[in-house]
Amino acid sequence: MPHLWPNRTDCEVYLHDVIDATELVKYLAEKNAAHPEYKTTVFHCAVVGLARMVRERPMMNRFIQGRRTYERDAISISFVVKRQFADGAEESLMVLEPGDEDTLDTVSRKIVGNVRQVRKSDTATGGIDSVLDTFGKLPRPLLMLVARVVRWLDFWGKVPRALTTGDTHYTTILCSNLGSIQCPAVYHHLANYGTNSIMVTIGTLHKEELAMPDGHRELRDVIDIGATLDERIADGFYFARSLKLVKYIFANPQLLDQPIGQASGYEY
Repeated sequence: MPHLWPNRTDCEVYLHDVIDATELVKYLAEKNAAHPEYKTTVFHCAVVGLARMVRERPMMNRFIQGRRTYERDAISISFVVKRQFADGAEESLMVLEPGDEDTLDTVSRKIVGNVRQVRKSDTATGGIDSVLDTFGKLPRPLLMLVARVVRWLDFWGKVPRALTTGDTHYTTILCSNLGSIQCPAVYHHLANYGTNSIMVTIGTLHKEELAMPDGHRELRDVIDIGATLDERIADGFYFARSLKLVKYIFANPQLLDQPIGQASGYEY
């Protein structure tokens, strides 16, 4: 498949679903009441839930590069942080690598701490952000040449670590927390550059009437979620089961308090 369809954007599969978050909302209310100094959000839970899914479903951690298939040794979740909620405000890239011993509490504190650090400054705070700012100052012909060289190195997996560390294009899952700006989950494309094979958008928490297992309809707290995937890393059956695992974790939020490396116990 990588030889017949060499571009990641030619192999996109888009999934959209509504996840019942009623139990998760109750869980968060109790957790935040017990620890008001640390506010755990739905997005924090989504990050941990996705990390648990990838840990249990290793093919979701694969990527195609140079027309070969690889599997990462670690899980990385990335997202973009707006330094200010204002038009024209700068953005920073943030990458989180949750380990097997991490839980919702440890991941939540890492995210909150990192976001606060980013928003203390109106300019790049180092890392890949500073590198991109430097590239952006180059004359256009020179920047075009540099970009061409970098893309050639990317094909062979030889891009310098200084350019890949902290870059969302080189992570397992790139998340977009659209719920924070009161926006529904939307389709978001993948990129031919880098190794990112999964893009997830998380919409606004809202009320919606759902059909319950016994047939009656009930007003529930729900979140819509969209996922764009590179179909070359697995098949639709594997993707569908992975989504069911995410739903199971949201329906049983106590699993988020367990280490990410611990099996969920979900029966496929």
